[in-house]
Amino acid sequence: MCTHRSSCPAAESPAPAHIVVGHPEQGWSLLCDGTIVFDDTGELRPGGRVVAPHRMPGGPVAMAA
Repeated sequence: MCTHRSSCPAAESPAPAHIVVGHPEQGWSLLCDGTIVFDDTGELRPGGRVVAPHRMPGGPVAMAA
């Protein structure tokens, strides 16, 4: 269950949502506002809106073989 005192924030709210189901072995977590967040920083919002991964500059770089 969510631990927010009044109610969970809306998915578009700047207030942080809490993880209610976490599956780190699968690379995703469900937040109390209905958003699914992925380890690559992408998101699937309620209603089906997709937020592309937003990696920070200077992160891991794939090396060409």
